[in-house]
Amino acid sequence: MKTFIRSLFLAFSVLAAVPAMPVYAQSLTLQQAQQQGLVGEQQDGYLGIVTQAPGVQTLVDEINLKRRQIYRDIARKNNINLQAVEALAGKKAIEKAGSGEIVQGNEGQWVKKP
Repeated sequence: MKTFIRSLFLAFSVLAAVPAMPVYAQSLTLQQAQQQGLVGEQQDGYLGIVTQAPGVQTLVDEINLKRRQIYRDIARKNNINLQAVEALAGKKAIEKAGSGEIVQGNEGQWVKKP
């Protein structure tokens, strides 16, 4: 289990670098999308679209694809269910979200983190 937690922590460290990387030239970054309230962290470990805007769907699709690959690797390495990795990643991402960022609440609604 410690290896699993370490792997998940490492995955979040890698994903933390993603906000600074644009998806394509002159595109929206994750950090910009979060600051503008366009995207939010979901309980399933993936990004969700809060408000549609140009470039948001592409950004979310690309980041979620990278996350899914990382989660699958962690699940395989630790011989655990993918959904368990996704759920823990979602919990950690919501906890890590900054004040004012949008996250998915317990009922599935979007809420601004205090």
